[in-house]
Amino acid sequence: MKCVLILGASSDIAKAAARQYARKGATIFLAGRNEEALTGFSKDLSIRHNVIAKFVRFDADDVKSHASFYKGISPVPDVVICAFGYLGDQAVAQNNWDECNRIIQANYTGAVSILNLVANDMETRKSGVIIGVSSVAGDRGRQSNYIYGSAKAGFTSYLSGLRNRLFKSGVHVVTVKPGFVDTKMTNGLKLPAPLTAQPDQVASKMINAADKKKNEIYVLWMWRWVMLIIKSVPEGVFKKLKL
Repeated sequence: MKCVLILGASSDIAKAAARQYARKGATIFLAGRNEEALTGFSKDLSIRHNVIAKFVRFDADDVKSHASFYKGISPVPDVVICAFGYLGDQAVAQNNWDECNRIIQANYTGAVSILNLVANDMETRKSGVIIGVSSVAGDRGRQSNYIYGSAKAGFTSYLSGLRNRLFKSGVHVVTVKPGFVDTKMTNGLKLPAPLTAQPDQVASKMINAADKKKNEIYVLWMWRWVMLIIKSVPEGVFKKLKL
């Protein structure tokens, strides 16, 4: 069965994916910073599903550690899920570089750093799947979250280029755009129920997308049309809107 490496394994989406892959009998590496929580979660997966599940320390921001981190993963992963991210505070980030940089690092720089290593390895092996969790926020910049959105736009473009590059090597890259998700990251936000997915939904859709070699998915179908409308608004009109 597959070996799955989940980067940013503390997120609700990542945990849902880990549970679903564990039910399929996969070996799971849970990569993140929260050792106590992820060690406990790995033990639960191992006992509940009779699989190998291990915590491995990973810091997305510490790009200098990524090469040694990835070399330490054995067996090499068949599937890598990049699920970490940071929504941040747009109002603070506009005036505070540390917050702005944290958003960019967490949503783009750190992801590119580790996935470059994953891509090179899978290209050499001529097999593997990379699943990147991006965002509909990257489809068009809006005043309410354009720093986060710009980082996700960059990540979406990166995944597209990676997919183009790796296709000939038999490596598949999936871009996942969840839209609103009921998670810890969005706790306290007023989210519209019809446009809000649950972590298990996101996990199911992205695993299915990987199995079926889909390239890019919106988890809830409505988001494709919502974002099509938003992208279609002329810039002269769009810039006057409060979004």
